[in-house]
Amino acid sequence: MVSVSGSGSGSVSVSVGLLLALLSPSLALYFHIGETEKKCFIEEIPDETMVIGKYRTQLWDKHTGSFLPSTPGLGMHVEIKDPDTKIILSRQYGSDGRFTFTSHTPGEHQICLHSNSTKMALFAGGKLVWMEVLLVSQGTDYTERVGEMIDMVAVAQARVHLDIQVGEHTNNYPEIAAKDKLTELQLRVRQLLDQVEQIQKEQNYQRYREERFRMTSESTNQRVLWWSIAQTLILILTGIWQMKHLKSFFEAKKLV
Repeated sequence: MVSVSGSGSGSVSVSVGLLLALLSPSLALYFHIGETEKKCFIEEIPDETMVIGKYRTQLWDKHTGSFLPSTPGLGMHVEIKDPDTKIILSRQYGSDGRFTFTSHTPGEHQICLHSNSTKMALFAGGKLVWMEVLLVSQGTDYTERVGEMIDMVAVAQARVHLDIQVGEHTNNYPEIAAKDKLTELQLRVRQLLDQVEQIQKEQNYQRYREERFRMTSESTNQRVLWWSIAQTLILILTGIWQMKHLKSFFEAKKLV
């Protein structure tokens, strides 16, 4: 996994995970996110594959010096783009959420999360932030209270626990067994069938990637060939022009 972080008020952090679902069908991690930050993950997904993402947020508490469960009012926006950068999901969730989508195009899908920036600082400082503003507006202890307000807003940071499940790992097999009244053996056969189906999708995706790589290689080789031919023609034409120029020069100087 590669992480690239920006700086400034509009900082954007991009976390890239390029592990295939066949090798790592489930992605579980946590990351820190500020008010103006945006975290994105790139997941390679075969076509017609279900993906389920679950997350929960924690806010930094200045007094305890640790992350505590966030209040329900904190929002988290989830945006998902397919390999053609087409938005397939864009929705506002709460502090804890669950999102689901099905891929229709094989390739790299971008999963982005960013917080409700106007509310994070409010929840981090609570009512104390608003109280400080009132005291400042009345001109009471201006310098000291502004500094305290800035300090409380500056630590407004959230920790997000994210779990992404791909393919057959999105199925709740105990629930399926209870619903369809399956025996343990039947449930195991169902799991194996789902795994075989997912492996087949992965194989098709690998063939798709191989075909695209082959087409790219052939296109590159063809361009290199035509560029070499163009260079050769330019050299030949330049040589002919130089020979004619030298011949006319010698004839003008009566050297030949």
